[in-house]
Amino acid sequence: MYNITKLTFVAWGDLIIEPISYAFRNEDKSILTIDSIGWQKIHSPEYSFAGDERPDCGHVIFQYTLSGQGYIDYEQQCIPLPKGTGFLVKVPSRHRYYYMDHQEPWEVIWLNIRGEEANRIWDLVVEQEGPIIRRDAASPLIHSFWKLLRMIAEEKVTDKYLLSVQVYEWMLTLVQTSRELSKDISANSSTVIQKAKSFMKEHYALPLTLDTLSEHCGINKHHLCRLFQKSEQTSPLSYLRDRRMEVAIAMLRTTDLPIHEVGGRCGFESTSYFGKVFRAYMSMTPKDYRMKRLEFPYHAIYYE
Repeated sequence: MYNITKLTFVAWGDLIIEPISYAFRNEDKSILTIDSIGWQKIHSPEYSFAGDERPDCGHVIFQYTLSGQGYIDYEQQCIPLPKGTGFLVKVPSRHRYYYMDHQEPWEVIWLNIRGEEANRIWDLVVEQEGPIIRRDAASPLIHSFWKLLRMIAEEKVTDKYLLSVQVYEWMLTLVQTSRELSKDISANSSTVIQKAKSFMKEHYALPLTLDTLSEHCGINKHHLCRLFQKSEQTSPLSYLRDRRMEVAIAMLRTTDLPIHEVGGRCGFESTSYFGKVFRAYMSMTPKDYRMKRLEFPYHAIYYE
């Protein structure tokens, strides 16, 4: 049985206008489930939670500061939590988050989740960013949180499967934004990378070189390679080869063009080189792939 406890709720129209929170009680451990979710303004210095003393265990916690400031003790450090910062912890674990008596209340949103996948995602993000994360209030992660809270508050969605889908979507946003932050690519560098990627997607059939690509992007080829590796975890020429292979696979499946012509149209300099690259990707020749329609019925394969 999936029970929901409504802790506080005031909403008007499409906007939640005052703090609101919900708790869910569910014994289903086979899927991701919400333990609790909410928006809260904390005024009392009695607000304090120690992760190794709580009676409720087996979930992960995301909590984010909208305004004011709280603190978390983590690995013998007292870390302030001002506006725009949040934390990721597990229960049980050795941590304590709390509010000290300030003039301004500590305004937070939180999402507590149960499930093995939540633990895995927490480990992944904490390894990459640490337990303290920083996001703008207009970021996709926070936008996704409000979407989830509105589903419950306004649309009255309580079905555990529907909520599980939305929680997983929120966690994917957490992973994606964490990885984007780890790239540490400036806006100008990001523009250069997108320009290079677009050029390769449009001109994959041409005999492109690093010199051609860097000249198009207006930067040194060595600098382009460093930027590309940092952002995409691959080289520009490997990225180009992936795009050529995608087109070649689609052409083998959707046209009757001779194999040498497919290779030529996709930018491969010779039939033998096309065959060598194709075998490295697909563990078979282009001819074998074309014949094995039952085993490989795909009209396209993507290597993004």
